Amino acid sequence: MNTQFYLNLKPPEFKRRFGVKIQTFQAMVNAIEQFRLEHPKDRRGRHTCLTLQEQVLVALEYWREYRTYFHIGTNWGVSESTICRIVANIESTLIKTGKFRIPGKKALIQDSGYPQIVVMDVTETAIERPKKKQKN
Repeated sequence: MNTQFYLNLKPPEFKRRFGVKIQTFQAMVNAIEQFRLEHPKDRRGRHTCLTLQEQVLVALEYWREYRTYFHIGTNWGVSESTICRIVANIESTLIKTGKFRIPGKKALIQDSGYPQIVVMDVTETAIERPKKKQKN
């Protein structure tokens, strides 16, 4: 995919597409670059076929749309296992930077006692239904 096309989107369109402002995206890229400079790894094996910006866009696309790795991989021209590794790597690196994590329970409750951030779990659960011919 053409990264410049996404980076040239107007700010409202970029936020609508990826779920974050373009400034937040740039902050994510900068934080990951800085983290990788401070914590170098022994880089053996093949180099990634996607740039760091593309990897962050892939992770944002996965988190925003929650499509399968296969579908995102076909969009970006890589395999689904590569997408899985990219999303896991970007996610863990962003958490390790400490700049992009949801605060803990104590940090949520400020002086006023009311949380500033509300997180909801909206996973679907199956509801047990009565069997046919079952008496109350």
